[in-house]
Amino acid sequence: MEKNYLIPASIILSAVIIAYGWTSANQKLIPSAKDSSVSAPIVAQTVELPVVWGNLGAQMTSAGIIDRDQFESAYANRGGLNDEDKKLLDDSQNGKLIINQENSGILLNLLWALGLGNKNEILEKGPMADPKYGGAGGFASTGGWTLAKGNAMGHYGKHLFITLTPEQRALVERVSKNIYRPCCNNSTYFPDCNHGMAMLGLLELMASQGIGEDEMYKTALQVNLFWFPDQYATIAKYLESKGKKFQDADAKEILGVNYSSGSGYAKVESALPREQNQGGGSCGV
Repeated sequence: MEKNYLIPASIILSAVIIAYGWTSANQKLIPSAKDSSVSAPIVAQTVELPVVWGNLGAQMTSAGIIDRDQFESAYANRGGLNDEDKKLLDDSQNGKLIINQENSGILLNLLWALGLGNKNEILEKGPMADPKYGGAGGFASTGGWTLAKGNAMGHYGKHLFITLTPEQRALVERVSKNIYRPCCNNSTYFPDCNHGMAMLGLLELMASQGIGEDEMYKTALQVNLFWFPDQYATIAKYLESKGKKFQDADAKEILGVNYSSGSGYAKVESALPREQNQGGGSCGV
């Protein structure tokens, strides 16, 4: 188990969220408008993730971890849900997940619900359950989920949306300990904010569908680029200052504590000239 966890994400600053992405070599590349001097990362219009969504949205609404009406109401003032978004919630034959700049926030919330509600020993026995933190219900990833029927903790690790073999559970645990997010200083193994809980859900989904460890890291980085675009643009600039290219970097290394944790990212950022903050996001729905 990890040691020296920092304070819960519910009481730290959250990530800045604008639109960047990660793409493969055969996809259309669009230079970043934010800083044309940085060659990577570049904006990807669309990325297909290596997981089939199937009927998970329908399962979660049926179980109540997602209240369908509340979910739709939450987006009423953000332009509403489009047909593709509604399919992820309602249909039973969804194919592979597609992430883009427009739906990355909705996928964050869907995967957040999945990670929060799916039965997992990481939730039951990991740092979220450590008594020294006062119970699992006090984190941003639990108390912040307001789109369930009833209290979110009534769904915490209670549902069998995804069933993993012992080998798959071990894979998720191993990989989760190596994936960080810049909004806090904990790995996905300690999913105390929405991004961590959503990543846990994605890792479970990938493991259940036979995705190997290397591809899990690559996919996790693709997704993090949509969720933390400014931070990874800064990391790319830092690598470039060292004569390295972001596209050539090892995904596991970039996702690790030295770059993608809150403290690791702060060191990277401090090594570059300070730029004006362009806005803020939150760890809420």
